[in-house]
Amino acid sequence: MAADNSNPTQHHNEPVIISQLEQPAYISPPPKPLGSDHWYSYPGQQPPNVSPASVASPIPAHELDRRTARDRVRRRKVRRELGAPDDWAWVIIAAALLGMTVIMSMTVFFLLRAAQGPSGTVATSAPPIEPTSVIYGPGGILEGQGGEAVGGMLGDGQSMIIQPWDGKERFTVLVMGMDTRPGEFGMGIRTDTIILISLDPTTKRVGMLSIPRDLYADVPGYGLQRINQAYGVGELEGPGGGPRLAMQTVQYNFGMRVNEYMVVDFNAFIKIIDLIGGINVNVPYEIYDPEYPDMNYGYDPFYIKAGWAELDGATALKYARSRHSSDDIDRGRRQQQVLYAIRDKVTAYDMIPKLAAESPQLWAELRDGVNTGLDLDQILQLAWWVKDIPTTNYTNAVLGWEYVIPMNYQGMDILLPNRDMIGPLMVEVFGSNYNQ
Repeated sequence: MAADNSNPTQHHNEPVIISQLEQPAYISPPPKPLGSDHWYSYPGQQPPNVSPASVASPIPAHELDRRTARDRVRRRKVRRELGAPDDWAWVIIAAALLGMTVIMSMTVFFLLRAAQGPSGTVATSAPPIEPTSVIYGPGGILEGQGGEAVGGMLGDGQSMIIQPWDGKERFTVLVMGMDTRPGEFGMGIRTDTIILISLDPTTKRVGMLSIPRDLYADVPGYGLQRINQAYGVGELEGPGGGPRLAMQTVQYNFGMRVNEYMVVDFNAFIKIIDLIGGINVNVPYEIYDPEYPDMNYGYDPFYIKAGWAELDGATALKYARSRHSSDDIDRGRRQQQVLYAIRDKVTAYDMIPKLAAESPQLWAELRDGVNTGLDLDQILQLAWWVKDIPTTNYTNAVLGWEYVIPMNYQGMDILLPNRDMIGPLMVEVFGSNYNQ
């Protein structure tokens, strides 16, 4: 696992308060690039027109997300009156399900091939993946497998191309966790988990980057917004618009081709953790969250002491979601901690026979809780490739405080990307060829 140089006690910049009447020049969208020359893709690039005055004296990192109980209640009431969902964290759901897919799909693969084979034998190799990713053709029109037009253009008339995978070059999946509740749709849907997972066949490496929900990004065709709003905006365009616009947004802002998407819900996460018998994590510090949110805009208090703990699905979800005692960046680290705990559990030697026996039920949980452009055969093919990658070839990181500039604009907390730092991070996590 690669280094994440940030730590919970590291200092970061104090949020800059911007008057509603004052809109600085660097809030305007940057110019669109031509072709694949993304302005975000080159190490050392500075954000456009960032003034040194925007950087204030540092304060302890944990103070940024600290809120008084009264302020939290007020914010929650305002969000409820506006019909907006509460703050949820889903990085661990997405990453965990993708990791589980690798293990479970292998067992499903053997079972299906054994059942379908003419002599009951199990296949020992897998056919190559057929590209089925969405592709924007000339003029920005999305071309489906039947050639039907279901897409549109960027705001400046350029087309955004989502490249398919040819089995030889890098394959990148945008994994998203939904921040939604019963009855919510459109702008009520937000992806408060955004994680970029990339497989590079040339180097036999897997990279994973957790992107904070409040990152202020250019949503193609819609201007600068929090990055977690791209999915909801896209959903207003029609079926499939949410994943498509989210993929475009990440591809444009990070200069990295995105081939496919995976959207997950938290119920599947809870059930899968329970099906594998829970996980073990080493809790680094005591957590007491009296305002842990429930599904009805109320509270479901959560407490866990420091030290090793065995977590069931519901408790693991709370551990991954809670941010009352820390901040959103630290929560991202806990989410990745849970991910690796799941990996350790399902790869234990005594778990493989159990997974094989329960693979139909496990796959049903994934199928019902995951929306993806990948079909089962493609997932099996990815699993076949990933299974041979050693754990030392996995690189993961969280876009921490040293990679963003926290600001408050018109009462909205945002994180302005520090591109001078993010460029080298992309190289560290995904390799120097990440933007090719």
